[in-house]
Amino acid sequence: MRHSWRGSDQTVALSDIELAAGERLFLHGASGSGKSTLLGLLAGVLAPGTGDITVLGTSMASLSASCRDRFRAEHLGYIFQQFNLLPFLDPIENVLLGCAWSTTRAHRAGDNRQALRAEAIRLLDALGLDEGVWSRTRTGELSVGQQQRVAAARALIGGPALLLADEPTSALDTSARDAFLRLLLGECARHGSGIVFVSHDLSLAGHFDRTTPLRLAASHLEA
Repeated sequence: MRHSWRGSDQTVALSDIELAAGERLFLHGASGSGKSTLLGLLAGVLAPGTGDITVLGTSMASLSASCRDRFRAEHLGYIFQQFNLLPFLDPIENVLLGCAWSTTRAHRAGDNRQALRAEAIRLLDALGLDEGVWSRTRTGELSVGQQQRVAAARALIGGPALLLADEPTSALDTSARDAFLRLLLGECARHGSGIVFVSHDLSLAGHFDRTTPLRLAASHLEA
């Protein structure tokens, strides 16, 4: 797989890596090494210029943009670095967006609207947000760290097969970061979700099954 930035001959790269079902992979690299770009390629938000990425047995290069969107909604959870929450919705409504375009994930999360809401609340509680936080009417009123947890709950609801996490602990202090990461990985284990977690913080590597550096070179990636 090769992906170049416009006006640059740099490429995102990994040596051949296959991610087993339920495996926890930690990718690290300096700023500008392409960590966020790689997650975008795995999620189908971006398409590789040449080569291919195989995710859950599906060739991402073979899918149209709309098919990649449907595939992502059905099978992947994505914690964006900038969260991509809707600030005018309440936290529970934001979490439920993780099931809005996926009948598969909605069915796994609950059989009806009440059950879906209960699962959203369970996830928010599990990730350290109590009722005094998630009952607020606007997510935009929350702190950055609290919004990060809402974004994680949205990515986790419905037990996606693969979770992609882009610096999801960046807004947390050390003690909150470690506690949050244990909760996040515990939720992945609960559903058997694999995880590709990118960060520049090597101190987090011990929480994962495998650690791989990300550099700018040619690559092929399977997940």
